[in-house]
Amino acid sequence: MKKMPRGSPPPPHFISFLSSSIMANILVAFICLIILSPSSIMPVSAQSDTASAKSFPAFTPSDNYLVDCGSTSPTTLPGNRAFQPDQNTAKYLAYSGRDIQASAPENNNNVPSPIYLNAKIFNNEATYTFHVTNPGLHWIRLHFFPLQNNEFNLQTAKFSVSTDKLVLLRDFQMEKNEAIMKEFLVNVTTERYAIKFSPSEGSIAFINAIEFVTAPSQVLDYSVPLLFPVSQKFDLSNSNFETTYRLNMGGSFLDATKDTLGRNWLPDSPFRNNATGQVVSVQPSAIQYPTPGGSPLIAPPTVYSTAVKMADSETTIPNFNISWMMDIDTAYSYLIRLHFCDIISKALNELYFNVYINDKMAISGLDLSSLTNNHLSTAFYKDFVVDSSSSSNPLSVKVSPVNDVQGFRNAILNGLEVFRMNNSLGSFDGEYGVNGKKSSGPSKTVAYVGFAMMFGAFVGLGAIVFKWQKRPQDWQKRNSFSSWLLPLHAGDTSFMASKASLSRKSQFFSSTMGLGRYFSFAELSDATNNWDSNAIIGVGGFGNVYYGEIDDGTKVAVKRGNPQSEQGINEFQTEIQMLSKLRHRHLVSLIGYCDENTEMILVYEFMQNGPFRDHLYGKNLPSLSWKQRLEICIGSARGLHYLHTGASTAIIHRDVKTTNILLDENLVAKMADFGLSKDCLSTESHVSTAVKGSFGYLDPEYFRKQQLTDKSDVYSFGVVLLEALCARPAINPALPREQVNLAEWALQWKRKGLLDKIVDPNLVGQINPESMKKFAEAAEKCLAECGADRPSMGDVLWNLEYALQLQEASLQGKTEEENKASASPASPAIVAPTPAPASAPSTPDNRPISSPEQTRNPAELQTIDDHSGTAMFAQFAELNGR
Repeated sequence: MKKMPRGSPPPPHFISFLSSSIMANILVAFICLIILSPSSIMPVSAQSDTASAKSFPAFTPSDNYLVDCGSTSPTTLPGNRAFQPDQNTAKYLAYSGRDIQASAPENNNNVPSPIYLNAKIFNNEATYTFHVTNPGLHWIRLHFFPLQNNEFNLQTAKFSVSTDKLVLLRDFQMEKNEAIMKEFLVNVTTERYAIKFSPSEGSIAFINAIEFVTAPSQVLDYSVPLLFPVSQKFDLSNSNFETTYRLNMGGSFLDATKDTLGRNWLPDSPFRNNATGQVVSVQPSAIQYPTPGGSPLIAPPTVYSTAVKMADSETTIPNFNISWMMDIDTAYSYLIRLHFCDIISKALNELYFNVYINDKMAISGLDLSSLTNNHLSTAFYKDFVVDSSSSSNPLSVKVSPVNDVQGFRNAILNGLEVFRMNNSLGSFDGEYGVNGKKSSGPSKTVAYVGFAMMFGAFVGLGAIVFKWQKRPQDWQKRNSFSSWLLPLHAGDTSFMASKASLSRKSQFFSSTMGLGRYFSFAELSDATNNWDSNAIIGVGGFGNVYYGEIDDGTKVAVKRGNPQSEQGINEFQTEIQMLSKLRHRHLVSLIGYCDENTEMILVYEFMQNGPFRDHLYGKNLPSLSWKQRLEICIGSARGLHYLHTGASTAIIHRDVKTTNILLDENLVAKMADFGLSKDCLSTESHVSTAVKGSFGYLDPEYFRKQQLTDKSDVYSFGVVLLEALCARPAINPALPREQVNLAEWALQWKRKGLLDKIVDPNLVGQINPESMKKFAEAAEKCLAECGADRPSMGDVLWNLEYALQLQEASLQGKTEEENKASASPASPAIVAPTPAPASAPSTPDNRPISSPEQTRNPAELQTIDDHSGTAMFAQFAELNGR
């Protein structure tokens, strides 16, 4: 090949080859860039989870009737909304009266829109009927303006407007000499829809313009939560709506030309407490809508681009809210729609605030970032139904920062809509339906049911009187006041020894029946200093609990029942039956009983440190350490685990709460109060029974299905765990609405990963994070909505013991660090926390705590008191007493 001299130009064919190679490489690189670009490999949902308002298609209504009543020529409003005159709409009108119109000069400055320049006047009933192309939601807008007329004074006109099923207006009169528009959102189900104008006697009716327009289906969600009761849904499928208020927070008036659905939005300032709110705005083009689910048809971007936020109070903690007040008629229910768009945050997850309606919590800890898939300036709305039974006038809407959040504290609202819902008669205005009838009294069915209940009550009362007449002559000398009425002491089958056989020797023990010692009433009166009120150590549904000392100096707790309570009799019987066959270190022991005449008395071992609750809050007792709380929870779990698996039949406590967990002198926990307990055979999955228990601890599944399972105890125990962690009651009505229920409130913080912010302040700095994490996980699993998703008490126990070991390992690691630091202060080495030692830590009563592995293999354990597994309970299946 001939060598080219240096500096000479390349031949033409080489340049052509080089150019084609470069172009080919560029083309390949460009194709690879397109194929491998992030947008091409990103999921579709990630590419388009938000969109601007312009990205959504415009809505075209299938029915669009715009009538300019009394006009002789079409009237076109901005936005190409063409209203047709009378000559084009005569086919829709059925009217046999005089043809009367009223008009105003075109240059009339008092008229806000050209459609108010003319009016149609009716001296008889008149009906506009429109053909419906597609059934569904439709807007009805009625425009009124009292024009001057030589013959009639429209301002004093009195009339009603109705459809076939709804009363839109009743005895309507213009209050002021100004234009009024009445807007309704109705659910049309027929092919033709009639709007009827009915003058009152001696008066006239009039109308300036009518709109009957299809509304998009997405403007209404048919299943909406009630404000109260919380979490209940309201079905809107049979409801119709009248627009009462539509407010643009922080913005100006928006007329129909700025809303694709022809809606008007009023400024909020006349309804707002201006001292606490500050207006903020962005460009409407910055507003995004979530896809799917969002749409500018819900509200235009102009609404979301303005908001009212917290004003600067020039204080460290702006402890106030922004409020809006609106007059409403409390005889009706209302649909409230709140519009939000975070246009004030600089970063995600900065804004948390609460929303209140009528001073009831509507939304707790609203986090717009999470609700809009981690986007700012993205539209979001929330609906609530305020039932007429819980509404108040004026209607108040408030937003305020979450008190627990530190740093960025603010709250916003962008828009608000308030819709009146028709009542049961189908009326938006008054107590009369379309047929003119007023709401009637109770139905015949209700009357029949009431009569049947009354008759049943009389029959029951007669049976009791008959039973009383047939009572034994010596009934007062029998065993008990209940012996002739209840099967408690029925003949030889009585499960308790008769008083006659015991009166000679009060120290007699009914060992064959396992019921413990029988006490005479006189003995217990002496033991309690004649029932001294100063000796009362507790009060419950069964009766008072007294401190006492029996003849050998033994301290006891004496529970004296109320003989007038039928529930007390049942609890008395159940308590003796249950405790007579249960013996366990973590169950309160029954020492004996008294069933003398009208007295029902139970005698227990005395628990010196009282209920667990008293050590958590309310009594100003020294705070328990985290380790002590864990040990108490573990002891309680052991007692419940024994109830569920250790007896011959599973026993469900049914009233697990911190007041029923008692502590002895060593803070050893014992379950107490078995008056509501139920047996459950191993072949049964549940016990069908009436719902009983304590509010705040009740298993929601048990409440719904009335089917009691051992998982109902697990749920209640989950609430106990949260009480131990947060040191507050399960239910506290004095707190803000979002904090009333401990389980709901704590789980919200747990799911946000912020549970450490609501723990008992006395525990701050004490808890090992891993220990609290394991403890919180156990509590959360206990509180699962479905019982099948909850762990057994054995699994809960295992997790609590593991949490305790994590805590003790952390404490031991700190101790070793301190010892090593004191031994060699110059050493820079850091000692890491060591794992739990082979020998398990001890409880205050020097009882070893089994490790998770030991709990999983309980065969190595030999005593009842120290077990936490399930297999070892088999050997106690035959035990019924000591």
